[in-house]
Amino acid sequence: MDNVFLLLFLLSGIALIIGLIKPSLILKWLPESGRNRKKVVMYFVPALLISFVMLGVTADPVEEDLAAVEEVEAEAPPEEETADEDAEREAEEQAAREAEEAAEAAAKEAEEQAAAEEAEREAEEAAAREAEEEAARNAAEEEAAEKAAAEKAAAEAGTLSQQQAVEHAKNYISYTAFSKNGLVEQLEFEGYSNADAVYAVDKIDVDWRAQSVLKAQDYLAYTAFSKSGLIEQLVFEGFSNEDAAYAVENITVDWREQAVKKAQDYLDYTPFSRAGLIEQLEFEGFSNADAVYAVDTIGL
Repeated sequence: MDNVFLLLFLLSGIALIIGLIKPSLILKWLPESGRNRKKVVMYFVPALLISFVMLGVTADPVEEDLAAVEEVEAEAPPEEETADEDAEREAEEQAAREAEEAAEAAAKEAEEQAAAEEAEREAEEAAAREAEEEAARNAAEEEAAEKAAAEKAAAEAGTLSQQQAVEHAKNYISYTAFSKNGLVEQLEFEGYSNADAVYAVDKIDVDWRAQSVLKAQDYLAYTAFSKSGLIEQLVFEGFSNEDAAYAVENITVDWREQAVKKAQDYLDYTPFSRAGLIEQLEFEGFSNADAVYAVDTIGL
């Protein structure tokens, strides 16, 4: 009987070792998804232990039977029989220890494998969570950027009133010259608020220095000015002193001829003495030499 349990013990140990290496070879009666090392351990470790226990329980009667047979045969001396029994017992015990150690090693390996699989699964889940969180952050950032862009576009487009003010400012600039301040005042005169007028003037693309040159030319087209008088007039119109001086320096004008025109204008609507007209021209910003030349030219 002990040979049966010994055979079962050895077969269980071999099956356990093979099953731990390749579960599908041993657990063929189970579905494909159930063929794993845990099932191998669950089936064959108990079988190994049970066969080992039963082998130990049945060992003594077998030894007695063997002793009786050996006594009947009486072919070997008692010392040799005892030595053989001891050797056999030691061999069985050694085999049992090795089988137990193998079972423990297999169980430990299965446990380590299961722990490794669990760690790998947890790592995959953590990576998936991180990917989802990253995607959520990216989506939130994109949404915020789109919202900011929309708000910026709306701010740049301005209100309906501001859009109208921009168009009105463009119309004015298209047919006459303005200083920046002068255009703001003109838009306010048209009924726009100061905020809308300033917004419109800031939104249009204008070279204000070039506007000062155009404005200076416009003034000279319909009336005469001295150099300093034209600068003062441009400053009055809202141009900076620098832009006004730049404009006067960048137009083609004969200031002596301007003095002659100014003297003639004065005489066209009121009488002057020679000295009085020279004084008036000097008051307008002409030099004494230009004033005297103008009075001489018109024959006063």
